[in-house]
Amino acid sequence: MDKPALTRELFESGLIEEIVARDAPALRLLSPEERAASLRRILDARPPGDAWLFGYGSLIWNPMIRTVERRTARIAGWHRAFCLSTTVGRGSPANPGLVLGLDEGGDCTGIAFRLADDDLQDELALLWRREMLAGAYVPRWLDVHDPDGVRFGSAIAFTIDPAGHHYAGGLALDIVIHRLATASGALGSAADYLFRTCEGLRAHGVSDPALEGLAARVRAMQIAGG
Repeated sequence: MDKPALTRELFESGLIEEIVARDAPALRLLSPEERAASLRRILDARPPGDAWLFGYGSLIWNPMIRTVERRTARIAGWHRAFCLSTTVGRGSPANPGLVLGLDEGGDCTGIAFRLADDDLQDELALLWRREMLAGAYVPRWLDVHDPDGVRFGSAIAFTIDPAGHHYAGGLALDIVIHRLATASGALGSAADYLFRTCEGLRAHGVSDPALEGLAARVRAMQIAGG
């Protein structure tokens, strides 16, 4: 059976909740009221100017929501890391996968997407159903800079919640490699998530040697048979 694609329809139809209930019944999802309250807090704190979204992982190659512009962007104070354990989607309760979060420290180059004001509320509500399904992230506004270091706006970024039950920062590298090489779930494998992120960054001319090195080691483990 083909794995479902991460599409608007998957979230608009509520199918994602059915997948979670089937594959990870112990996982607590945020209620619609909790997600709405989280979105209200972000919109109430919106800085002046255009609304941007900062993509550092799957949003780069599958933003899903409607946007009107994209730019290479860098943020300071946060770095891209496989620090979120997942028991559904890209992993299972028996073999949890890992996906990316923004962890504190360093900096990160990704892609900023500008959202139109006319449908900002609706598009972000859909995005919240994707990124805030289980409340693993802390959304916040961060300054985004172009490749020359010039600030061009503020973007919503989904930073990891280090107090969350599924925070997996600080794992040994061999454990990270093993989990990425072997875990899979209803939406695909953790390795595919990694490889697609590398491809998405390269397509936008962004170099991330650490991520590319990790991908090479994951491929090597898969070739060697795990």
